[in-house]
Amino acid sequence: MPAPLYQLVYYSRNAVSRDGAGFEAEVASILAASRRNNEAAGVTGTLLFNAGVFAQVLEGPLDAVEATFERIQQDDRHGDVSLLALEPIAQRSFSGWAMGFVGRSAENTARFAEVGLSSGFDPAALGGQKVHAILRDLTVEEEAAAA
Repeated sequence: MPAPLYQLVYYSRNAVSRDGAGFEAEVASILAASRRNNEAAGVTGTLLFNAGVFAQVLEGPLDAVEATFERIQQDDRHGDVSLLALEPIAQRSFSGWAMGFVGRSAENTARFAEVGLSSGFDPAALGGQKVHAILRDLTVEEEAAAA
């Protein structure tokens, strides 16, 4: 019998340097490491990452999701990590993505360049379910556009 699935939703302040080339390289590095680690752990999800904020959904077995979240909390690139939701789920929303990413397309990069806590974007006020729904819809939209 497979382990029960859980979904974790969090947000944090982005503490990564915001200059153009360095920021792009950091995004690529984070995504590569996340995809490698998540695939090995059986974790799927998606990430909104820009100059202001990280918002992420992780899903998989509870121990793997918690271990991944613990690494995130210890990562200096994140500040003020805030858990929005941790709950059991019947099925994955991001089964095809070891780590989907919102912000790859030029449209979404421009669209979310100023999304952040300082701009009034408040993931805590939205809650875990709403942040999950937003990221799910945006990830599907962006992946479809890339195909």
